[in-house]
Amino acid sequence: MTGHGTAVRTYGGARWLLVLLLLLVTACTGGQGGGPGGGPPSPSETSGEIVVASGRDVTGKNGIRQQLIDAWNARQGVSGWTARLVELPGSADEQRSQLLGALQSGSARYDVVNLDVTWVPEFAEAGLIRPLGEEAVADPGDVIPSVAGTADWRGERYSVPFNSDVGLLYYRRDYLAAAGVRQTDLSRGVGWEELHELIDQVDRHRPKGYEAGWTTQLAGYEGRTVNAIEAFASAVPGRTLTDADGRYRASEDDLRAGLTELWSRTADDTLEDAFTSDEAATLSDFADGRTAFLRHWPYAYRTLHQTFSDRQLGVAPLPGAAVLGGQNLAVTSSSPRARKAAELIRFLTDADSERCLLDAGFAATRVSAYDDDHRRCTHVATASAAPSATGEGTDRMPRDKAGRPRYARDILLPALTHAVQRPRTPLYGAFTQTFSTELGALFTRRTPPDQALVRDLDEALRGALPD
Repeated sequence: MTGHGTAVRTYGGARWLLVLLLLLVTACTGGQGGGPGGGPPSPSETSGEIVVASGRDVTGKNGIRQQLIDAWNARQGVSGWTARLVELPGSADEQRSQLLGALQSGSARYDVVNLDVTWVPEFAEAGLIRPLGEEAVADPGDVIPSVAGTADWRGERYSVPFNSDVGLLYYRRDYLAAAGVRQTDLSRGVGWEELHELIDQVDRHRPKGYEAGWTTQLAGYEGRTVNAIEAFASAVPGRTLTDADGRYRASEDDLRAGLTELWSRTADDTLEDAFTSDEAATLSDFADGRTAFLRHWPYAYRTLHQTFSDRQLGVAPLPGAAVLGGQNLAVTSSSPRARKAAELIRFLTDADSERCLLDAGFAATRVSAYDDDHRRCTHVATASAAPSATGEGTDRMPRDKAGRPRYARDILLPALTHAVQRPRTPLYGAFTQTFSTELGALFTRRTPPDQALVRDLDEALRGALPD
């Protein structure tokens, strides 16, 4: 552990160098909203192609994002304006590195970037995306307040929420029924103590192929950070690891409480493979029947219903706090078509587009998508029939009378409303790498957290996030 701590302390010194470099970039680009080729967009822009860079669309090939781009292109007619979606390969961390490298070097011409909500402060601080005016957001009061809070940095709007995300609990209703559980509808929510009691019942009536109570994403990447933040936020409600400016503000008591909560969740009843698994692996393990419960994101609702019926599968709020995820659209500082790019963002995030995203399996960012029965997906005629992440074209997702995913209004919307954010800081990359690395000791030792682990984590985070 000593060598581990030394490496992190060295990494913390590198963070100070990065802070200086970011300040130099900001100074050279004219401050907030400057950046390469920055400055206010020209009132008259030459028509052409607007390039949108994004990660993989979980609704499959020719998914809903591409369909919305196509719908916007159709509206442009013969104006000469078109938009093209470029999907970046790799994990979220790899996509972040690709975007940073491309925008800083000018090696790729992107007008709009689809950023993970945790990246917005970093890209804004570095001058790689520009502030957006009110015209980029249609009816801002309709955006879910918790989600709207991910769009700004230092009092300025730099992005518009496109699709959201939040942790949810999926479970096998048929496993519970076979174990003698009378009430297999957990949509009202359960606590961790009740969850472990249910797992004990299933353990006494082990179905074929069943191995452990639950699984989640605990490999050494962002999934581990998310699970840990959920445990920390549950153990110390209202407390965060950083302040509004991204400065480290946690105490050792906060860390000890969070580590103890994370330990209690994962010490027992957890599938062994969870400690080396990401989203895809845990989804597969749950679908194969190896566990009774799964912590995952909203897109799993559609994917799992390609295999399971309502009698077999259920979804509920995650016990305790759930982390807010999602992606926001931003205009790059180097875009020569910033005004038209902002117009595209307005279309892609308006009420109709958000209803299309919800129908296709994403978590929408607008309240109206969930509670307005008259709001329908009019931009795209086939949103509800979009291919699933498994490539299956038949829509088996349960829907309510208004055509929304059945769980959307009563489970997904409240979960998004009450979700907690991860630390908002321009040094988020340093934070999550340090956090997930240090947490590895909790899982490799397989012993409750001690004072040495608390002290090492505190020291590492202070190096990654100078106060």
